[in-house]
Amino acid sequence: MPHRLALHERQRQTALLLVLSVVIVASQVFSEYLTRTSLGVAAFWPATALLAAGFLALNGSRRLVLATVFVASHLAVDLATGDVVALAVLYTLLDTLEALAVWAVCLRLSHGAPRIRTMRALATLPAVTTPIAAVSAAVCAAILAAGFGQPFTHSWLDWFLRSALGLAVMLPAALVLIDAEHRRSFKRPWPEQSALLFAVAAVTLLCAHPASGAPPFLIFPIALATAYRLGARGAAMASIIVAVITLPIAMSGASPRFNAILGPVAQARTIQIFILVLFYTCLAAGLVLAQQERLKRLLLRREQLTRAARSRALAATEAKTEFLATMSHEIRTPLNSVLGFAQLLASRHDLPPDARRQVNLIDSAGAALLTVLNDILEFSRVEAGQIELLPQPTSAPALLRDTVSIMAPEAKAKGLALNIEIIDPVQALHELDADRLRQVLINILNNAVKFTEEGRIDARLVIEHGEVEDRLRFEIIDTGVGIDLDKQALLFQRFSQTDSSTSRLHGGSGLGLAIARTLVDVMGGRIGVDSVPGRGSCFWLELTAPGAQELAAPERPKAATPGAAKILIVDDHAVNLEIGAALLSLVGCEVDVAENGKQAVEQVQKAEYDLILMDIHMPLMDGLQATRAIKALGGRAGQTPIVAMSADALPRQVERCYAAGMVDHIAKPVQREVLYAKVDRWIHRQ
Repeated sequence: MPHRLALHERQRQTALLLVLSVVIVASQVFSEYLTRTSLGVAAFWPATALLAAGFLALNGSRRLVLATVFVASHLAVDLATGDVVALAVLYTLLDTLEALAVWAVCLRLSHGAPRIRTMRALATLPAVTTPIAAVSAAVCAAILAAGFGQPFTHSWLDWFLRSALGLAVMLPAALVLIDAEHRRSFKRPWPEQSALLFAVAAVTLLCAHPASGAPPFLIFPIALATAYRLGARGAAMASIIVAVITLPIAMSGASPRFNAILGPVAQARTIQIFILVLFYTCLAAGLVLAQQERLKRLLLRREQLTRAARSRALAATEAKTEFLATMSHEIRTPLNSVLGFAQLLASRHDLPPDARRQVNLIDSAGAALLTVLNDILEFSRVEAGQIELLPQPTSAPALLRDTVSIMAPEAKAKGLALNIEIIDPVQALHELDADRLRQVLINILNNAVKFTEEGRIDARLVIEHGEVEDRLRFEIIDTGVGIDLDKQALLFQRFSQTDSSTSRLHGGSGLGLAIARTLVDVMGGRIGVDSVPGRGSCFWLELTAPGAQELAAPERPKAATPGAAKILIVDDHAVNLEIGAALLSLVGCEVDVAENGKQAVEQVQKAEYDLILMDIHMPLMDGLQATRAIKALGGRAGQTPIVAMSADALPRQVERCYAAGMVDHIAKPVQREVLYAKVDRWIHRQ
């Protein structure tokens, strides 16, 4: 591949050398024979600009070859037009030095060949070449005045306009035509390009022809249209066409246009100014359009990159969700057996004390693992944006006391004092989501107990009255290990631990505080920490909440005891069937079991059930298919409530259960209280 690229570049350089050589010779013949003024000086000299463009675009020995062609043709054309040898050598030498000076200055300023792609680059080029043309013209005028007796001022002006116009027009035009970027910016079919350039030539000829009365300014619209369709390249070609047509006609004296009435010198100056204005007007328009095209392509490219990045992000999110779903299911399924049998053993009255203690340890360890799983599930809900607040009249002091009472046994087991301080001058209820706020406070209190080995934990609430909403500030202050300042920022990031070493004393998923922060953000509050290593920490959260009127207290429900009910449990794991049947049998339920969805459909057709507990992943027919099949039966069987009892507990998995026709969801591992509450709810709705 590098060899092919190098070969292609050599071929391109050779082709460019040939084109420039031909154009330089042709331009010298054109300028000397067709654009000479009455003073014997060409009105337009593009050859020097073409040589400078060649020096900038070519490399190596090709520059020397082009310079040789330029010098040889320059001498030949000058001698052929009647110049003496001394003048031919002078003109050739000065033009060559002028091209070298332009090349050197451009290389120094641009660190390479200048690219005419912006208005700034277009304005910079004549600012560089004009002083060089002025100096070159001054040297030439001085030599002509000293050696040949020509007036210095007129000579300098003629030679300056000759060189300056050629450099100001032809150098940027050549660089634009050589630049591949301009070719790519405006790709138009060749018939359209040909038609536009032909139109420019036709209109120019019409305006310059002596028999026509068309004013020269009609050239501008067609030239600008060409620039609009073909970009900067079109502007450059249109300007060259106009110069090639107007200059010979005007210099021959055949055209009454361009101030011919004032004489040939004034006509030459007018045409030079006209070509200069036309060129820069059209090229500026072409560059602006090219810049717009580049910006469009850049925007399109960025949109494509954004879509690709979004697709990758969605794919990564989907893969992560799939991973969480799989791991959650694979962990919950065996954990259901652990916790289920631990609960069954704990309900027995014939266990010796040491066996009961061991069963309780199994249950506690399983509950800790379940907490980690639930944290992952909650975090998945948070990332999916499925957190909805349910504000209701709540007593913030009572909520804090209830939360502290939940954590009191654990604090007492470690010998920690757990105190409450409430400053509440308002003495009113507030619109709060009690469950979400309790979840945040439990998380903070749980960390305080975990990381405090001795001393005390203070739970403080300060309520400040406001005109519209009251300000609530909760503080959980402990005398634990404290947190280094550089690690405090990590606390509320997901999967982060202040101590991530292999020798850390305390475990955890690192999700609790990340979830707490998200919940507080959803509630419109703030959460933070102030800590001193070795002295303890103060976790705080601030909320604003409006006051609320007390609602009539609903009747406190009794503990769920489903009682006599006929229930069908569908699961492909015999252990899960045994646990579910045993737990429900303890409260007097009659239980039938099925090992897959197909058996469940058959049994529902044979017998009536008050409730069906359905697993999702099963052979032959999964739980979703079985639910749809049962609902399609109609009659009493089709109206039987079906509750999912599955390790699929992520939000989108639960949504699929509801979409299939299930009425509720119980996540594995099954907790006895949750199971009894759900069963009691649905059998008493019948």
